Amino acid sequence: MKKLVSFDWAAKKLLRSKANFGILEGFLSELLYEDIKIKQLLESELNKDKKDSKHNRVDLLVENSKGELIIIEIQNQREADYFQRMLFGKSKLVADFLPERSKYALVKKIISVNIVYFDLGQGNDYIYKGTTSFVGMNTHDILNLSDDQKAAFEKETISEILPEYYILKVNQFNDVSKNSLDQWIYFLKNEEIKSNFHAKGLIEAKEKLDVMKMTDEERKRYEGFMSDLREIDSWNLTFFEIPMKQGYKKGMDEGMEKGMEKGMEKGMEIRNKQILQTMNVQGFSLEQMISISGLTKDEIENILNK
Repeated sequence: MKKLVSFDWAAKKLLRSKANFGILEGFLSELLYEDIKIKQLLESELNKDKKDSKHNRVDLLVENSKGELIIIEIQNQREADYFQRMLFGKSKLVADFLPERSKYALVKKIISVNIVYFDLGQGNDYIYKGTTSFVGMNTHDILNLSDDQKAAFEKETISEILPEYYILKVNQFNDVSKNSLDQWIYFLKNEEIKSNFHAKGLIEAKEKLDVMKMTDEERKRYEGFMSDLREIDSWNLTFFEIPMKQGYKKGMDEGMEKGMEKGMEKGMEIRNKQILQTMNVQGFSLEQMISISGLTKDEIENILNK
């Protein structure tokens, strides 16, 4: 089986070329269940190309044939406030692409596709979709567009106007492909495309993302990139997964006599203490600790002072 470059590397280096739009169009068509055609690749403050760094997330911003903006964000490093980052990014896009003194009717539809390689939130699925709807607090009916609004905006529902979000929790996929979208998830996770895969864009991806077709210099940079990602995986395991399990176990053991709730509190306290102490020794700044742990400045300082 051919070894293919990872999708985040491809997004950073290869998929920005118009000649390779077919790969992106295939992926988005399978995810959004419609035939997506990319009109152009756009640049904003959110997705300007930056130097290769293991801490940089990879973003692609495209405009489809319907004038909608689709941003694809690929994130390897764990971020406690990633949901807020999603909100900020889409809010900024709305403002950036509305011409000054324009009416609000010209606000572009935003579709946010988030490919994450860490456990974001709690949930059993590996693909989530989020839209906005308004439900009556008394009658429980769904607020809809008027007939005039439907005609003016060429939309049927309010959710078609407001941003929508997709989260692909790649590492949670069990490698069993039940449909064509799953074939894409398999590729995103394993960097391999099986011979029987037929999803849109994958045949083209199999041909154009072949590692063996790289120059020696490109292959060297790619191998360095993958080494950085392995460091991130190791970092997550060291600072989060193992300490969390150890902290919960120790806390549960110590707190069993006082009840389940006390044990959970003790486990969280030990887990936070272990992580913050290690980060402090490693030279992490207070701002980084706040972002990663989700704790406040006072909570962190209180733990470290103890």
